[in-house]
Amino acid sequence: MNIWIQGARPRTLPAAVAPVIVATVLAGKEWKPLQALLALIVSLALQIAVNYSNDYSDGIRGTDDDRVGPVRLVASGLASAQSVKRAAQISFLVACVAGLVLASLSAWWVILVGIASVLAAWGYTGGHAPYGYRGFGELSVFTFFGVVATVGTFYVQTLEITLAAFAASIPMGALSCALLAINNIRDIPGDQAVGKKTLAVKLGDQKARKFFVGLLITAYIFPIFTGHTLALLTLATAPAAYAIAREVLAGAKGEDLIPLLGRTGQLQLHFGLTFALALSF
Repeated sequence: MNIWIQGARPRTLPAAVAPVIVATVLAGKEWKPLQALLALIVSLALQIAVNYSNDYSDGIRGTDDDRVGPVRLVASGLASAQSVKRAAQISFLVACVAGLVLASLSAWWVILVGIASVLAAWGYTGGHAPYGYRGFGELSVFTFFGVVATVGTFYVQTLEITLAAFAASIPMGALSCALLAINNIRDIPGDQAVGKKTLAVKLGDQKARKFFVGLLITAYIFPIFTGHTLALLTLATAPAAYAIAREVLAGAKGEDLIPLLGRTGQLQLHFGLTFALALSF
């Protein structure tokens, strides 16, 4: 079982949890416990499904054969390709079932958003033309684990879409992108070798590092646009962001970036909790 926990890549899960927490608190008195729980299940299940499907797709393509970072189940031989694909399918199924219930409690057009989310999750590295191999991963992550996760969670509880919800989604998306960005910086040498043109590969090492720092900065700019003055409390997490940014700009590479990936995930969770606390007043 431990290999399956590793394969789910726990360090990336804050990207699924933080947007739901922030959106639920932003909903205020209109928050609905059942809808919030279902939104969390959908978000977590999709994140885990993405991780397993990436493991499967990269594994069968051979692009994970020589890579630094979290364990890859297929490439390392710890699990068969079919069993990892099945784990991804089960995760997608959990997300779809929870999403259907959520749609029945809010609006049926939410199903269309769910379908788009599943297709985006699979298409990142799966299919004949994976968009993650062409540098569009960050755009997808920002859209689905930022805007859709935050605004969607807010909508299914309030049945409204507001500028405040959209403003809250931007730092969530930026920090989710930061997780992918630092992961791709670490993988630049291996991705170049197999022809995987991630955004980091296209930008080059130095610009990719600056892009990562830009994402962290973006996260601290937009909370105030929710209309909550106390949203500035998110600056309390800025020292942690600065410490990560400094090490990334200093040129940390390979295995040295692995703990920074974990710290970036922790930053997103701590930022989200602080943001949610500020929005609760």
